[in-house]
Order: sequence, then C-alpha cells, then structure tokens
Amino acid sequence: MDIQDQDATARWEALGSRDARSRGTAMEHISQEVMRRVESIGPIPATVPSPLATAGHPTSDLNDILARLLMLSKRCPFDDVRERCVWLLQNVQDFGVRIPRPLGNGPSRFIPEKEYLESFLRTQHYLLQMDGPLSLHYRHYIGIMAAARHQCSYLVNLHVNDFLQVGGDSKWLNGLDGAPQKLQALGELNKILAHRPWLLTKAHIEHLLKAEEHSWSLAELIHAVVLLTHYHSLASFTFGCGITPEIHSDGGHTFRPPSLSQYCVCDIANGNGHGHLEERRGNHQVSEVSGEVEVLMERMKQLQECRDEEEASQEEMATRFEREKTESMLVATAEDEECVPSRDVSRHFEDPSYGYKDFSRRGEHVPTFRVQDYSWEDHGYSLVNRLYPDVGQLLDEKFQMAYNLTYNTMAMHKDVDTTMLRRAIWNYIHCMFGIRYDDYDYGEINQLLDRSFKVYIKTMVCSPEKTTKRMYESFWRQFQHSEKVHVNLLLMEARMQAELLYALRAITRYMT
Repeated sequence: MDIQDQDATARWEALGSRDARSRGTAMEHISQEVMRRVESIGPIPATVPSPLATAGHPTSDLNDILARLLMLSKRCPFDDVRERCVWLLQNVQDFGVRIPRPLGNGPSRFIPEKEYLESFLRTQHYLLQMDGPLSLHYRHYIGIMAAARHQCSYLVNLHVNDFLQVGGDSKWLNGLDGAPQKLQALGELNKILAHRPWLLTKAHIEHLLKAEEHSWSLAELIHAVVLLTHYHSLASFTFGCGITPEIHSDGGHTFRPPSLSQYCVCDIANGNGHGHLEERRGNHQVSEVSGEVEVLMERMKQLQECRDEEEASQEEMATRFEREKTESMLVATAEDEECVPSRDVSRHFEDPSYGYKDFSRRGEHVPTFRVQDYSWEDHGYSLVNRLYPDVGQLLDEKFQMAYNLTYNTMAMHKDVDTTMLRRAIWNYIHCMFGIRYDDYDYGEINQLLDRSFKVYIKTMVCSPEKTTKRMYESFWRQFQHSEKVHVNLLLMEARMQAELLYALRAITRYMT
C-alpha cells in the first residue's frame, strides 16, 4: 500500500472518530479529492447524457468513492457526516456526473424494514465466534469460501472485511489458488457439502487428515465443517429474506437514472423511493387472498384426528417416505436461468459449474440416511462436543430454539399449536437430503405444504441464489413477515443439521 493509499484509508477511518473536528477535517479532504476528480472529467454540457467514471479513465475509482459516500449518507451514525455526504453527492450531481442511488430500502428486498430487523438480529446470536482450534483469519476465510459457493456477496464482503481486520493476508483474497494448500484442499469438501452432501465419504475425510504437511487435525476439521455448514445455511437465510448487499458493494447501488420524476438526492438519505409503491401493491395482493390459513388449520386438525384413530404400518410409512422423496425431485427450483457469479465472488471457490443435483437421477441410487442409525442427538452432538468442546451444546440449543420457536399464531389466529406444521417443514427439508425419520408419517407433508411453498423451500435450501421476491410472496400469502422469517430460521437450521449429519457420519466412519 503506497503513502497515498494509506492517507486515503486514514481519512475514511477518521469519519468514525468521536472527535467532530477530526471528522470535519477528514470530510474536507475527501470533498476536495472528489471534486478534483469530478473536475478532471471536465464541464459537461446539459445536452450530453450524464457520464459515469469509466474503467480505464484516470477517475475510474470515482464510482467506488461515490458509492461509499452514498452508504455513509444512509448509515453513518454521525449527523454531520451524513449531511456532508448528501451535500457532496448533490454537488457532484449538479456538475453533471451521475451519482449512485440505493437499489433497495432497508436490509431486505422482500420484507418491509419495520417488521424485519428484530427477527433478523435474533439470528445474529447463531454466528459462531467462540474459541476453537482454527485461527481467526482461517475462520473468516472459510466463511468466505462457504458463502461464495452460493454467490452470497453480502456474506462474502462481510468476511473479507473481517478477514483483513484480524490480520489476514490480502493475497489470499485474489483467489483460492492464492491461499495456503491446506485451505485449498478444503474446496472439495465445501463443494460437496454445499450442493450434494449425500456423496460425502470417509475417503474425502481421509484425504484431508492424511495430507502430510498440509494435514488437518480432527479438531480443526470439525471446526471447519461447522463453519462451512453454518455459512452455507446462513447464505440460504440471507437469500430467503432478500437481504440486500451493503450500499457500496456490488448489487447495492445503481447508476441508472431514477425511475420516478422529482426523485432527488435528499430522497436517498431519507430512504424514499419506489420501494413504498411495491410495498403497497404487495399489501393489496394479500388482501385479495382469503381462506388459505383456515384451510391449513382444518387440515392440521383432520391429520391429528387420523393420527389418534389409527397408525400406519412401518411398511406404509417407508413407502410414504420414498414417495415424498421422489416427489421432492420433481419440484423445480423455480427460476431456471443460470446465475453467473461475479469475479468478486467466484474467485473464492473452484468448479463454479458444480451445483445442486437431485440424488436419484438417471438410475443413481443413494441409500436412505436413517436417523435411527445416525442421529444428531445420539451421535453427532457427542462427536462435536468431544473434538470441539461446548460447540455441540451451542449447536444443540440453536437447533432446538429454531425447531420449538412459536408464538402460537397463524396469521390472524392466536393460540394455535403449530408443532405439526413445524415438524412437516423440518422433515421435508431432511427428506430432500435423503434423511428419514422412521416414526414420521411423510403423508402429512403433502397435506400441509402446498406446491408454491415447496418450490420456495427447495430453492432456498438447494439453490438459494435463485430465490426471488415473487417466490417469497407466493407462499403463505396471509401470514406476517415475522412468520416467514421464522420459516427461514427453520430452513436454515434444518439445512445445517442435514449437512452436519452427512459430514459427521463420514468422520465417524473414518475414525472407526
């Protein structure tokens, strides 16, 4: 980093100072630098379309600076910095240079901000930041690798910053081939766990544990597996809730002119824009749907009555599982278009064409994973706790919390026992991964989860980067956003546990 870069970094950091004079001085330097770059483009006649700072031009990083100013105008906790950023962006716009604007209001593209934050912040307790076998920079790099597999730039950017803050080598961020051989070797495990965990064998584990000077210890590998599965599932949650990238990152802003007339820079800081129109349209659609919740509640009641009257035989239960597993393969992951990862994300993993594939296509047969033979409660929990003390306990509490969390409401109805519905959602996800509970009647899933809900679940769990707002809005249309966030918590934790079960079973087989 040359002296100029160091000076620029110090100025941006000074905007976070508690001393107002330091903030003012830093802002003055940044303002001068921005206007110097803008003026170097030259005066722009009113008849010429507003230009961007184009790549290759001496001012090619002006766009990055403007995006950062936009982010500060919205997010900086200091009024003086926010106001000065708005003023500076207005000056740049007055000069005829196009300024960025946010692509969304609030953290989520799907969910209105007011209803969202509390539910999202609750999940922050799930992040694994305790002592363990791996160094801090290894942990963040593994988080980057795992989130990148699902093209989740929001999480990738978050952990790139954390990685550098804890002293990580910036050369590793140029691509996976710049990281140590030991981390590169984790690429295959990352790929299989993210997309087809049922293909994991003890040979994959052996390859990592017996790599001579690049070997992983068992404790390190358990830590890595927990991180990989955590960030794969957190990517699902991020896409399922429509979390938008940070304003200054790719996908968080646009240089397109505003679509509404009279849209000005002051609206940027105040968060006004077309998002409110979409919100009103969405509310109008919801009001047109009726009876959905009552139908679901009636089905739950009938299923409970059938349960009380008769119990299906073991053979019938097995048949119903196989039928549901086969049907789950026929559920398309909604949008079929390919998601091409940006270079920023794709450099952190290899083999980008490798993605989710159903486990019994073209005559392949993957044996059913029977929970009675290897369960989290009886096997996985103790293995994790033995090799990575206390983490088994923390994970177990997290799984239980998500599985049992309920406000006993369904949309406008109160005092509802939602146990049957929560179990159907959890077991359907495990069913998609080939995991079977002998004591569960899989016939209930088709009664309780309709087609649009299954499409959302499968997309979010298997190909989360393809989740769309239309899919989010098409299931449970009468339910509150907080209830849908709860669904996303269930999906996140069920997915993590499914991946963990396959990984821990492979490690157990290697050990025995």
